[in-house]
Amino acid sequence: VYFPFLQIPEKFMTEAQTGATLVLRTKAEPLSLISSIRAAVAGPARDQPIYAVKTMEEVLSRSIAERRFVMLLLIIFGTLALLLAAAGIYAVMSYAVTRRVREIGIRSALGASRQEILGLVLRAGMRLAGTGLLTGLIAACLLTRFMRSLLYGVLPADSLTFVGVTVLLGAIALLACYLPARRATAIDPLLALRCE
Repeated sequence: VYFPFLQIPEKFMTEAQTGATLVLRTKAEPLSLISSIRAAVAGPARDQPIYAVKTMEEVLSRSIAERRFVMLLLIIFGTLALLLAAAGIYAVMSYAVTRRVREIGIRSALGASRQEILGLVLRAGMRLAGTGLLTGLIAACLLTRFMRSLLYGVLPADSLTFVGVTVLLGAIALLACYLPARRATAIDPLLALRCE
């Protein structure tokens, strides 16, 4: 709270003198004026030291340091969750392709093209990913009100952010499904039918 120095009641004057804050607006570099400001404030008695000199950018930066740290942690954990989700989708799809080697071999022997096999595996994987994306969007919409105090410059229900994240997660899920699907198209029907 800002209190002009001359309007502080007399009974609080001793506390105000020990904790007064001086704010200056300059056109020059603020830190280059420290020595002249110290000389002007100290006066002839030289009994008014100036300490803890900071620019307004430093003051603002320190005021949001805790929020910035929390958001950095959320970004790190979100990135780790994204990598784990991509690895999980890839592992599940690889396992599903391995379990369906015989089926894929039979389909290939009966004349299924590589694009049909690729589409079959991609559809199965993207169906799971789509269910996860829809569930995540619903949960995000419900939980945004708890994040409101941590956001700066972004609305909690920002549609551009939701669309961007959905597209990003969908693309990662598609890539994680595409790699096992591509491997499934390379299955030799004779080897697939022989193994069991």
